[in-house]
Amino acid sequence: MARRIGAVLFGVGLLGALLAAPVRAAAVPPAPSAAALAAAQATIRERAAADPTGSSLEALMSGEFALQAGKLNDAATAYLKAARAAGDAGLAERATSIAVLAKQDQVAGEALALWRKLGGQGSGVAAAEATLSLRRGDDRAALRQLNELMAADPEAGWRQVLVVLTTGSKDPEQAGRVLEKIVDGGKIPQRNLMAWVAFGGLSQRLDRPRLTERIVEEVVERFPGEPRVALLRASQLREDGKPDEARKLLQTLEPQAERDNSLRALIAEQYEALKDFQQVAAVLGRGPQDEQTYALRASYLARAEDKPTLTKLYDELRASAAKPDPARRLLLGQLAEFLERNEEALAWYQGVPGGSQRSLARLRSSNVLHKLDRAGEAYANLRAMQADAAIQDDARRDAYLLEANLRADDKNDAGESDAFARGLAAFPDEPEILYARALSWERRDDIARAEADLRRILVAEPDNSAALNALGYTLADRTTRYQEALELIERARAAEPDNYAVIDSYGWVLYRLGRMAEAETELRRALTLQKDAEVAAHLGEVLWQAGKREEARKYFEQARQIDPDNRSLLRALKKLGL
Repeated sequence: MARRIGAVLFGVGLLGALLAAPVRAAAVPPAPSAAALAAAQATIRERAAADPTGSSLEALMSGEFALQAGKLNDAATAYLKAARAAGDAGLAERATSIAVLAKQDQVAGEALALWRKLGGQGSGVAAAEATLSLRRGDDRAALRQLNELMAADPEAGWRQVLVVLTTGSKDPEQAGRVLEKIVDGGKIPQRNLMAWVAFGGLSQRLDRPRLTERIVEEVVERFPGEPRVALLRASQLREDGKPDEARKLLQTLEPQAERDNSLRALIAEQYEALKDFQQVAAVLGRGPQDEQTYALRASYLARAEDKPTLTKLYDELRASAAKPDPARRLLLGQLAEFLERNEEALAWYQGVPGGSQRSLARLRSSNVLHKLDRAGEAYANLRAMQADAAIQDDARRDAYLLEANLRADDKNDAGESDAFARGLAAFPDEPEILYARALSWERRDDIARAEADLRRILVAEPDNSAALNALGYTLADRTTRYQEALELIERARAAEPDNYAVIDSYGWVLYRLGRMAEAETELRRALTLQKDAEVAAHLGEVLWQAGKREEARKYFEQARQIDPDNRSLLRALKKLGL
């Protein structure tokens, strides 16, 4: 549940650094806001003025209530009924999207036909048609529709094709077959490097090494000398288990990184995937430096636990400015803290003057005081921040969260709970505090209280997909209330249909419901979107229970390489006696 809740944790590691994240496009529009719902109601009132029973408005409200209850089948049917009554293309589009998500292909087909009849056209309609063809197992029709989608919009159509293949296919195997046909047909925009690289990346994620090799060869031929092509090739070599060859190729690109900041970040990303954090820091150290670059270098050296190099960076930064500015003082404090020079770290933090860095420095100084066994001073400093109306609310809130975290480190459950309670008294129903407290309850196996806090978030924010997903996953993972869990996760899916964590939760609850084949499909889809230890562990358990033992071991090993201490992995291995 921890990664789903996203609680604010302090004192773990040095800095958070995300060089890149997968860019995904939503295959299904999010649930309508109150304003959008009101507009739809107005449309219905106008077009259904002659309807004395108000059946169209009733259908719309039924659809919305069903959607909010996580009953996607009922929602799709009701939205289709409302669209027919109102003659509204927007409602027909919505009905199509919900039906596709609910895998109600007949309803989706009827809604799509109505959408077209009411004037719907463009990439959205074409993508829905291709998705339904894939669902029917009609790869030939889907291929034709996807090729037409790219031909109709050479600049952006290929992006929609990627979305359909990633989230709309029956399973990753089918997506791989159709992708291969697209490459065979030569329909990918010929001179669009981004398109070729994106399709190559999808091929990699779908575990199609031969197809990936073909795409790389095509790209090398079409774009000779382009460094991003070499990056794709390096990525392919890494996926093929040839890390040394990947490193050699990356090394040839490093000199160019001095003149191109974006290329420097991409090269660093590849080294990160190789878990060569020292080389990540070395690449980021080429060319002009600024506070962000220094911070990233420090972060990766910390992850590599390369204290000698980190010490050199610390000394370099300390000597480079006679009077370090606040940002530099904060970074020096973080470096000293990681190097366990806690007295120096405390001096740097306390030397940060007013400004945006001051509050963070005060929080970090509390963390250092706790490390120095000066817990009384640490808690006094946090209490002072909590009572300081002059600082920003976010900083005051974080002071409560940090106090709770430090109390947990002290194994002081009562103190941790008290910090959360005082935080919620100061910031009633604050989602971050409720999230963190839910995580605390779950860690203590108090699922009822974890559930209560997540439901408090949902009372204030019914469409909070993170809370919906966290609660749904918790009920699926830690209770037998699987149907209730499914409905909560379905609501999260309606809001974020291509979020890998939500898809993982969906696959997990399907597994708990005994729907093994569907669970395997969804978990494979989630792992295609994001290489994640928890997803890999879930997929491994499902495959093991399905009798696919060798493949299961592959995914358990993948999870171990990503995060050997992952709770889901350890629980699965213990449960299966591995």
